[in-house]
Amino acid sequence: MGQPITVVEKPSSRTGVVRFEINRSLTGMGHEQFAAGDEITGSDPARELARRLFERGGITRLHMNSNVVTVELTDRSDTHAGDGIADVIASLYTYYVAGVEVPSDEELTGDAG
Repeated sequence: MGQPITVVEKPSSRTGVVRFEINRSLTGMGHEQFAAGDEITGSDPARELARRLFERGGITRLHMNSNVVTVELTDRSDTHAGDGIADVIASLYTYYVAGVEVPSDEELTGDAG
């Protein structure tokens, strides 16, 4: 359940940098930048995505502007270093996956009866 994000990987002129265009705005008109090792606080979509991407590993820096996510890979020579990043982005708004219990109507509405 949730809304999968449509992700299109775009080539970059810089080796080890991958751009992803998505069908959702993550930052509005603002820019967000993150580096590996940064403490990322907050719960907005850009920060949550940054945490998930750094947990995946292999990423040095992230830049997000509206619906574009630019990823700087740690290993710039590995042509497969970016594999799986699109899946992490696509699943940002997918909440109920295998192993997650769906809440009851009462839990969602707060109605105890």
